Amino acid sequence: MKRDLDLDRKWLKLRESLKIVIGKKPSDLNSILFLIGVQELGRGHVPFSKEEKQDLIHIGICKVLSLSGYYTLEGLDEEGWPHWIEDKKVPNLNLMEQEKLLKIHTMEYFEKEIGLVF
Repeated sequence: MKRDLDLDRKWLKLRESLKIVIGKKPSDLNSILFLIGVQELGRGHVPFSKEEKQDLIHIGICKVLSLSGYYTLEGLDEEGWPHWIEDKKVPNLNLMEQEKLLKIHTMEYFEKEIGLVF
C-alpha cells in the first residue's frame, strides 16, 4: 500500500499540537481516540478503569465516524455515557486502510470540533 505523505505530515502535526495541549505527544491512534472519548464524555481528567478506557476509545471511534454518517448519537445513559447507533456499515477494510480512515476522520474532528488547522 502506498504511503500517504500528506496524511503522515498532518498526523504528525496533530500529535505535536496535542503535545502542547496535554503536555505529552500521544503515542498512537488509540491514545488520540481515547482523548476524543474523554472530551465527548465531558467529565475532564478523572481516573478510568481499563474497561472504561476501552469504552472511551469506542466513543472516540463512533464520534469521528459520525462525521461521515456511519454513526448517530442515540443519547446518554443514566450515568451520562454517550451511546451510538450504526447508521451504515463501515467498509470492510484491511488494518492499514482502517487506520487511514480513522486518522482522516480524527483530523476532521479536531478541525471541525476543536478548531485545529493542519
